[in-house]
Amino acid sequence: MGYPEQIDVFQDKLNKKANGGSHVVEEKLRLTGGAFSGLLAHDNINNQTLAVYTGSRFSGTEVRNYSVSFPDEAPWRRLINIYADVPEVYVTYETPGDTVEADDVNQLQGGLTATQRELERYKQAGLIDGGSFRREV
Repeated sequence: MGYPEQIDVFQDKLNKKANGGSHVVEEKLRLTGGAFSGLLAHDNINNQTLAVYTGSRFSGTEVRNYSVSFPDEAPWRRLINIYADVPEVYVTYETPGDTVEADDVNQLQGGLTATQRELERYKQAGLIDGGSFRREV
């Protein structure tokens, strides 16, 4: 559910490096009921570089109870299923950079359009008087 029900969150994309090198990424994933199932944040992951630990930067205990697959319709994405009796894990991997998809652009367009609709709704129903927002402590 996007804006206005909740604030949209977009993952920064990684450009391909000019020298052909890779980005090293570490993602913190929260497990619910001892499991996580979802897409990793970045694309084109070198599966041989993927590692899962209970601590940041290869610390804590290595988690080996996971599987990685890719969706048929987006083989550059990676779906990971992790099973561990911990609240969070850290997944580290290398990627040459992300693939920008039509879905990425469509999400941005949807968020922008929802914001504009909400602004127009407010202009019709509310009074815009040039006031200011103040944070209440």
